[in-house]
Amino acid sequence: MSQQYPFSTEPLPYDYRALEPEIDAETLHFHHDKHLQAYVDNLNKALADYPAYHSWSLEKLLKQGDALPEAIRVAVRNNAGGVYNHQLYFRSMGPEKNTHPSGKLAEAIDCYFGSYDAWKEKMKNAAVTQFGSGWAWLAMDGQGRLHVLKTANQDTPLTLHMCPLLPVDVWEHAYYLQYQNRRPEYVDRWFSLINWKQVEEQFAQCSRC
Repeated sequence: MSQQYPFSTEPLPYDYRALEPEIDAETLHFHHDKHLQAYVDNLNKALADYPAYHSWSLEKLLKQGDALPEAIRVAVRNNAGGVYNHQLYFRSMGPEKNTHPSGKLAEAIDCYFGSYDAWKEKMKNAAVTQFGSGWAWLAMDGQGRLHVLKTANQDTPLTLHMCPLLPVDVWEHAYYLQYQNRRPEYVDRWFSLINWKQVEEQFAQCSRC
């Protein structure tokens, strides 16, 4: 993602009903058009009076956030994280159901977690046990090793010097309209929506960095 100020909302790469029945159209509409849009608007508002940072990408704002003026540091971290995390989340899903990783990514998952099923169990545990709002991630460190981790609120692996590969959103707005408090059920059904082609592209990009 190489957007710069003024940031805009990345369109969904599929129809609102494309992820049903796992994620219904109403949830997707509010999540993308309302929640994500609010992060975009608030990020632009925070940066509006600071033209020195208008050329910074989302990644740079997050990786080098400590260099920002104190007056906007927290607002930029929260809202840039909200934009980055959500846009990767929406791109990492798709209407083709129950696909699996392939190629070098599949090999890496087997290497670092033992098997796809073992990774899936670890990823679900991270998502379900994240206290309050946040995310669970498949991410790559600087040595090319894969990790499952969780972050609170809109924090991202970028601030941990890791490259994000695949996020699952466990803020209540991601699932509550449809699943109420049944987060584990939402996570179970999310696995069938993963767009592994997109994740493999992200993996290849991270491997080049």
